[in-house]
Amino acid sequence: MLSEYQMTLPAIELEASEGRAKDVLTKGKAQAGVLPNMYSHMANSPGLLETYLEGYSAFRNESGFTSAEQELIFLVISRENGCEYCVSAHSTIADMKSGLAPQATNAIRDNTEIEDEKLSALAAFTRVMFHTRGLPSKSDVDAFQGVGYGERQILEVVLAIAIKTLSNYSNHLFHTPLDKIFEGRAWQQE
Repeated sequence: MLSEYQMTLPAIELEASEGRAKDVLTKGKAQAGVLPNMYSHMANSPGLLETYLEGYSAFRNESGFTSAEQELIFLVISRENGCEYCVSAHSTIADMKSGLAPQATNAIRDNTEIEDEKLSALAAFTRVMFHTRGLPSKSDVDAFQGVGYGERQILEVVLAIAIKTLSNYSNHLFHTPLDKIFEGRAWQQE
């Protein structure tokens, strides 16, 4: 999904950047190992990219979710937001690094059932938090906790929604071109 309006601010390349933009792009490249197209666009607002990078790092390092669970959460939010860039990127990361089963990744992409009960409950709860704007019912929380998650993970889902909102909305506005590394898992909303 792309915004009808497309931002005209240019992508900022690390080599041509200066000041705070250069600092956050350098940080982003150090964290990711590469400089994704998304970061080059987000750097037009260094505060936006900095907030994204800090939140992303905190979620990855402190959430208590496994790498596969983290990827699932990011995929669910990105799919619900219709972010073609992030669904493609997180599908690739799931395949290459996170250990999320391809069945689960494809189920999220295709909006079908996830076979693993715990991952299915995590995806369902993430959708509930997204669609209710953080107003889950007691039964929603009971189902989430019933498969082994705790109250702290509710807050971590909130963090993930905040992080993905920053990147998903930016990608909608910029019509961010997909990096070559993500092209094999390109996704478009139906």
